[in-house]
Amino acid sequence: MSDNKLEVATLGGGCFWCLDAVYRDVRGVERVVSGYSGGHVPNPTYEQVCGKRTGHAEVVQVWFDPAIIGYEDILTIFWRIHDPTTPNRQGNDVGPQYRSIIFYHDDAQRAAAEKTRDAAVADGVWRDPIVTEIVPFEAFYEAEAYHQDYFAQNPYQPYCVYVVDPKVRKFRKSFQEKLKQTA
Repeated sequence: MSDNKLEVATLGGGCFWCLDAVYRDVRGVERVVSGYSGGHVPNPTYEQVCGKRTGHAEVVQVWFDPAIIGYEDILTIFWRIHDPTTPNRQGNDVGPQYRSIIFYHDDAQRAAAEKTRDAAVADGVWRDPIVTEIVPFEAFYEAEAYHQDYFAQNPYQPYCVYVVDPKVRKFRKSFQEKLKQTA
């Protein structure tokens, strides 16, 4: 599949290791890249982002084939695999780099983000109000190599065992029809 037939979603929902692991299992997703977006420092490092002064969120760029999975489906998964009701927090991960955020790449993505957010509210997916930011995409900086496909590379690392793995299992159980054949 050539990249010119793929679309991209840029999403932040806590630690990028969790989103990366989930989206790699989704049928129609061709590539997932962990990185940083939404800040004011060019080419930030992980340490700078964790220092909470760059303004960046940990995000993933999800490259997908729209003939197999639509952007709204990518977002429906997003609303259910992290907690979009806690500002600057996912569980024990606290700080602006862990905020829930959707960076839309065009007006159609903005409309889809708002539509799927409203559907999640109407469906009662979350009890508390959703605080996810929906903002225009500006820049993406790829994270260091050791962050890419982190869960697969480090399945026995404690964070992966206690945080990432349960999210991946929940996703696989809830979205069986969206899984790649090998997942």
